[in-house]
Amino acid sequence: MEIFLRVSMSNSLKHPVRTEVQTFKPYSPGLSIEEIKKKYNLSRVIKMASNENPLGASPMVQEVISQNASMVFRYPRANNPELCRSVAGFLDLDAASIVCGNGSDELIDLLIRLLAVPGQDNIAAFKPCFSIYRLQAMLSGVEFRQARLNNDFSFAWDELKDIVDEQTRLVFLTNPDNPSGYAATAGEIIQFCAGLPEGSFLVVDEAYVDFADPVEEYSVLPFWKKTPNLIILRTFSKMYGLAGLRLGYAVLPEILADYLRRIRLPFSVNILADMAGQAALEDQDFVRKTRSVNFEGRAYLSAGLKDLGCEVYPSQTNFLMFDPPGNAAEIFDALLHQGVIIRPLDSYGFNDLLRVSIGTAEENRLFIQCMREIIS
Repeated sequence: MEIFLRVSMSNSLKHPVRTEVQTFKPYSPGLSIEEIKKKYNLSRVIKMASNENPLGASPMVQEVISQNASMVFRYPRANNPELCRSVAGFLDLDAASIVCGNGSDELIDLLIRLLAVPGQDNIAAFKPCFSIYRLQAMLSGVEFRQARLNNDFSFAWDELKDIVDEQTRLVFLTNPDNPSGYAATAGEIIQFCAGLPEGSFLVVDEAYVDFADPVEEYSVLPFWKKTPNLIILRTFSKMYGLAGLRLGYAVLPEILADYLRRIRLPFSVNILADMAGQAALEDQDFVRKTRSVNFEGRAYLSAGLKDLGCEVYPSQTNFLMFDPPGNAAEIFDALLHQGVIIRPLDSYGFNDLLRVSIGTAEENRLFIQCMREIIS
């Protein structure tokens, strides 16, 4: 009887999910450090694939987490008011315009569901782009349009403008961009934003802007108060080393911020992430140290890769995209055998390119050494 019920149920629920969802594929982060160690019988593996902070989280953050570990049985305060005030104070803005989320991913999803009507509106972005823009649009039943980048990976503004119309509610732009590392100036972005149709918002994802030099040339934050259709996303995952805690925030008009809080799941930002975020903003010495390590490492890796015959693309981020003098997939696999994890870019449509995150001085040196052995 039990077997009959299981068979009957499987037949009746042959396609129980929405058609759009049936095309989704699970996110593939690649093998972990421990999996690589076991697979290749290695004692040491370095990960330079996920654009994480090679210094980890700041000592101040680690201390706050340690001191408050006993508080994990408590719910955080709704809407994280202390964290929002800390972010607002750091940015010199009103806390009413700040909404924190479980990483920028949650905020992207909420913005789409807040502003775009399924079957009626559309969303635009460049191709390639952060996969969450497309996935959450599809999940919400909203048309997703893309314009190709220029051949040098700079932003093709005219092409992006051509796919925008009166039903475009959101235009997503990652600046600096991933995986290329390219960054447009704030002036270019604001000029494009000013030309959008009424009712369209430009969402500038500044996940990597803290690594730009100088930040002021590329961040649109100084223009936000005078640009009513501008939304800014930032994350604590990269510069602040809190990727494992999942924490991001949005800067947006107060009326949108109010509605975003209404539809956000309660307590989506956990209590330790809340406290860690506040501590991270206070420890600007750690930020300066991270920037210094990144600038030095970026220059070292760029020079080292060019010496090996690689074409290295200009970057304002904590990673470099490069075209190696050989088969990218084979080089990636050879690096794994030597205990170095970087990122192949097949999922972006760039089978010939690779991306490496900036590491510590020792990690950078080891990566170049392994690359030299493989290429030679």
